[in-house]
Amino acid sequence: MEIDWTLAGIAAAWAIILGGAGGALTEIGEWYRDLNKPSWQPPDWLFGPAWTIILGLSGWSFYLALSAAQSTSDTVVIAALFAANFVLHFAWSPLFFKIKRPDWALAENVFLWLSVLSLCLILPLYSPLAGWLNVPYICWVSFAFLLNWKIVQLNRPFGTA
Repeated sequence: MEIDWTLAGIAAAWAIILGGAGGALTEIGEWYRDLNKPSWQPPDWLFGPAWTIILGLSGWSFYLALSAAQSTSDTVVIAALFAANFVLHFAWSPLFFKIKRPDWALAENVFLWLSVLSLCLILPLYSPLAGWLNVPYICWVSFAFLLNWKIVQLNRPFGTA
């Protein structure tokens, strides 16, 4: 199989920009440190490597699906799925860390989860492996939802002075 470097570049850029933006928008400052967190929260240092692996696998799935697209409409569907996921993934960190609204981030996480589920369910139409490569993503977003929910439960209300 010959590599299409344009498609590889698009998929890699998606993963790199999303991972970099998520890292840049994540502030582990005093506000975050003062939040009550569940005992089962992973250490802060684990999130960066986990997201790097997860987004790398998802980027690979993007490449595989684009490479398998048989028509322009297939390409549009795949690009739309990843564009929606990009926006929803990108939105979580500013809601949680910049605006300091874990409750809003929790609500947004539902839509992020649905976008990852869409990747898991629709990409196999183009490449079975592409769907499987997003299983770690949906598992991690599911775990993140539970963690976010527990942080909201332990710290609400938010948005008060």
